[in-house]
Amino acid sequence: MDEYDVLVVGGGAAGLSAALVLARARRRVVVVDAGAPRNAPAAHLHGFLSRDGMAPRDLLAAGRAEVTRYGGHLVDGTVVAIEPGFRVRLAGGASLAARRVLVTTGLRDELPDIPGVAERFGRDVLHCPYCHGYEVRDQPLGVVSSPHHALLVRQWSADVLYFPHTATVTQDDRERLGARGIRVIEGKVTRIVVEGDRLRGVELDGGAVVPRAALFVGPRFVPNSSLLTSLGCAADEDGWVAVDPAGRTSVAGVWAAGNAADPRAALITAAGAGSTAAMAINADLVEDDIAAGLAAFSAAAERQVADAVLGDSHHGM
Repeated sequence: MDEYDVLVVGGGAAGLSAALVLARARRRVVVVDAGAPRNAPAAHLHGFLSRDGMAPRDLLAAGRAEVTRYGGHLVDGTVVAIEPGFRVRLAGGASLAARRVLVTTGLRDELPDIPGVAERFGRDVLHCPYCHGYEVRDQPLGVVSSPHHALLVRQWSADVLYFPHTATVTQDDRERLGARGIRVIEGKVTRIVVEGDRLRGVELDGGAVVPRAALFVGPRFVPNSSLLTSLGCAADEDGWVAVDPAGRTSVAGVWAAGNAADPRAALITAAGAGSTAAMAINADLVEDDIAAGLAAFSAAAERQVADAVLGDSHHGM
């Protein structure tokens, strides 16, 4: 079983960015990716300098090509366990070994249980206005999330309606929404209405349909952190693993970057976190290499002394 310097779990922006830095640092690096990126439903990515408007799959393809160009290895597969040491087991039975591990497995979006939302997510049902707000600017928009989310979305359109759905809206919330010209539409949302493969409106209990061109929702972010917690990495009650500014976890030799550790990380932020983690990992390996070299030097010196003593004893016989 070959041993790599670094094994990266997850081949998104964070993982590939880290692998690129490590491969250019002449480390033996392998990326294992399950092929299920969080942004797969989106047609385009935005806010990524020099890559704005690119299809997410094209960004990943470019990143994979860059990593392999510098000698990095790519494995299509799913990591099912990481054992101390580090021995990494893949679905299907294959194993890989590495001196260090970086986990960039991202998060999953738990969407509101409203019929039609999951099917349209990433198209005209959206979450991040910084990612997709400009594309629906000046259109009639709806928000099924928190009042804060609605206040933020208002930056992209003057026609924003807030649907509390099952949430309670305080008087302070109503005043703040009113100050931004956002109306509160009472009633539970029963489904979103789609016609001609386009979102047309939001249906409330009672049957009334409120016309909207796009809808912003607030998913619950759930980290894909089971590999990290199974290793004993310290995490909060929701499963978010604690990392230092370089992505180092509480377990020696284990790092995390991107949405696996930071729910607020945008695509470009995740890529930066991967790069930062890679530099820290390489520096850690340098210290490991120095320690190994010093140990080897010390052992060689001890052997020379032992050989000299043995030689003197033979001469004295």
